[in-house]
Amino acid sequence: MDPRLREDDETHTKLRFQKDQQMRIKPATPLMAIFVLSLAQLASAAPDAQAILAASDAVRNPDFPYGLITTLIEYRNGKQTDSSTLAVYSKADKNSGQFRNLIRYLAPARDANKLMLKSGNDLWFYDPANKASIRISPQQRLLGQAANGDVVTVNLAKDYQASLTAEEEVQDGERQTRPCYKLALAAITPDVTYHHIELWIDRGNNQPVKARYYTESGRLLKTAYFRHYQKQLGQERPTETVIIDGLDPNWVTVLRLSDYAKREVPDAWLQRDYLPRFKPE
Repeated sequence: MDPRLREDDETHTKLRFQKDQQMRIKPATPLMAIFVLSLAQLASAAPDAQAILAASDAVRNPDFPYGLITTLIEYRNGKQTDSSTLAVYSKADKNSGQFRNLIRYLAPARDANKLMLKSGNDLWFYDPANKASIRISPQQRLLGQAANGDVVTVNLAKDYQASLTAEEEVQDGERQTRPCYKLALAAITPDVTYHHIELWIDRGNNQPVKARYYTESGRLLKTAYFRHYQKQLGQERPTETVIIDGLDPNWVTVLRLSDYAKREVPDAWLQRDYLPRFKPE
């Protein structure tokens, strides 16, 4: 064969191959662009679990020093068996963002004027009868299903790492169905009350709806429903939490919050050494 013909033939073949490749690629390019764009949009639209948790904290807790009254009522098989009333003073630490708390026992009379102090990860109990302060555990039961750690003010986003596990419809404590984010919370700091938590938060307003609390081994300790939302200190906040034992559903503790008030909480009140000198106002 004439070399020139062979060269023309090879050139023609290369041109056809290039054209075929271009024809194959061109139709796929717009589809690929749409696919990549869709992935980017989904990624940007995915809710930030930690931000949702922080927004839920803001629903529960004012961002300024305040006080309130906490009443705990224990029920067994529908009958009241015990109760306790506490005055709570809360103030966020400027460095950590976590709350420090002083709690004064108001009732029953046998416990009146006993104190509990949460400063950092430390929890202290003070009894004026013997003038001694001892360190206690946040997991220790205070009354019924309510632990010491349940009555102190906490920002969960400071102590737990949140991940979004689902979006689902959940029945709240007033038997209303609410669309919620379901978060899994894993403890990232020591001495927290619960090793891990499942928390349902309303998708529309970031209100906590329901929680399940677990031990490190995965045993369900209790289930809580946050309900009776009322306007308190500029925000709709839950004024009642119903806590149900993880094994016995007939063992219920109701935690009621009332008398919210913006107030000064002196730093001196939040020091262990000051507990013997604290005088209620």
